[in-house]
Amino acid sequence: MNENEISKIVLDCAFKVHTKLGSGLLEKVYRECLAYELKKHGLSVEQEVAMPVIYETIKMDCGYRIDILINKKVVIELKVVEDFTIEHVAQCLTYMRFANCRLGLLLNFYKKSLKDGIKRLIL
Repeated sequence: MNENEISKIVLDCAFKVHTKLGSGLLEKVYRECLAYELKKHGLSVEQEVAMPVIYETIKMDCGYRIDILINKKVVIELKVVEDFTIEHVAQCLTYMRFANCRLGLLLNFYKKSLKDGIKRLIL
């Protein structure tokens, strides 16, 4: 399954979760429910994936964690914020580089309509 096919499933599942739960809950609630829906579609779903920083021969655990990594191909970063900031975009791009993924999705479950809270990032 390629990144675009995975992305379509992710968005369908995210819309389903947002429709059922509404906006403004804790991020971990959306993460758990989205992971549950994605697993129902047969995807490999990892949550809170630790991403060490590696510099030459030094490996540092700095606390970086990908919210959801799907099929080792797509990074999902969840937010419950009024609006995305440049820091949110930079965070997702960093996780994509660390995980060697070309596609990342920033999803903001704070928005009344989830379609206003989606940012697709490509490396």
